[in-house]
Amino acid sequence: MAKVVTMGEILLRLSTKDYKKFIQADEFEACFGGSEANVAVSLAMLGMDSAYVTKVPDNPIGRSAVSTLRKMSVDTSHVSYGGDRLGIYYMEKGSAVRPSNVVYDRAGSSICTAESADFNFDKIFDGADWFHFSGITPAISKSAEVVVLEAVKAAKRNGLTVSCDLNFRKKLWTTEEARRVMPQYMEYVDVIMGGREDAGKMLGFALSKENKDDTPNLEAYEKMFRDMVEMYHFKYVISSLRQSHTSSYHDFSGCIYDGKNFYTAKKYEISPMVDRVGGGDAFAAGIIFAILSGKETKDVIEFAVAASALKHTIPGDANLSTVEEIEHLVKGNGIGRVQR
Repeated sequence: MAKVVTMGEILLRLSTKDYKKFIQADEFEACFGGSEANVAVSLAMLGMDSAYVTKVPDNPIGRSAVSTLRKMSVDTSHVSYGGDRLGIYYMEKGSAVRPSNVVYDRAGSSICTAESADFNFDKIFDGADWFHFSGITPAISKSAEVVVLEAVKAAKRNGLTVSCDLNFRKKLWTTEEARRVMPQYMEYVDVIMGGREDAGKMLGFALSKENKDDTPNLEAYEKMFRDMVEMYHFKYVISSLRQSHTSSYHDFSGCIYDGKNFYTAKKYEISPMVDRVGGGDAFAAGIIFAILSGKETKDVIEFAVAASALKHTIPGDANLSTVEEIEHLVKGNGIGRVQR
């Protein structure tokens, strides 16, 4: 069984109930999540040997976060303990024409203050096949930026495939800051993925043309992907394709380029949407699982898109779908009939 290591920040998520605005809320629903943690959980659900690396405070909240991962069969043996606090994010779920809203409270969290000495990356990557990180982690602090660079160098030194989900977050840093930081990792990355604007915001690759009706211009995506491979020699370039009609109704698909062929997956209409958070992480986990499973390129993107579509129907941060459920949807069984 292939082993995948992910690294990032796990946070306490506090969400308003019943689509209330923050100002209306007198209670919150609590769970733990974070981009790379979500990928680790999703991979464990798919049967992969999944390990997660982070730093959390040595207190009941930090240990609760780790326990949540452990009960989902994620290996947490390389988690470092220390620092003062676990990061928090507050989630106000949107509905119809009102967008969702996230407020971060993560400054000074344990992973923000982590240093390379907190992690023995050669030991962490011993026996592993794949390392995954996102652009969120280097955005949280200068020290996290340095730790990520040490991690990707160690991953390549140990022969791992490295993937990066660009995940630009404007509430964490500016485009200028992202473009200064992210290119330093790209020489170590084999599989790059992101959403519609991520490559432009973080690496300076923009779509040459966008359709006026907001539908994806596939020719422009293919050209951009070819340009990215020419510059950084990625093995795969992948993007989700999302059209947001309202907060509750999205069309979702994706496209992939493997250096030779460009494929687009079928589109799913997701309405009503249960939880938007974690859709990209489910997509990333689907990509990793499908590549490691030896799927053809066109099947890789179909599997990842179906995995993400299912995540949008599940509350919380992580995708809890199985391989069988995803494959069932890929085969066209998405009408929602009761399984008896």
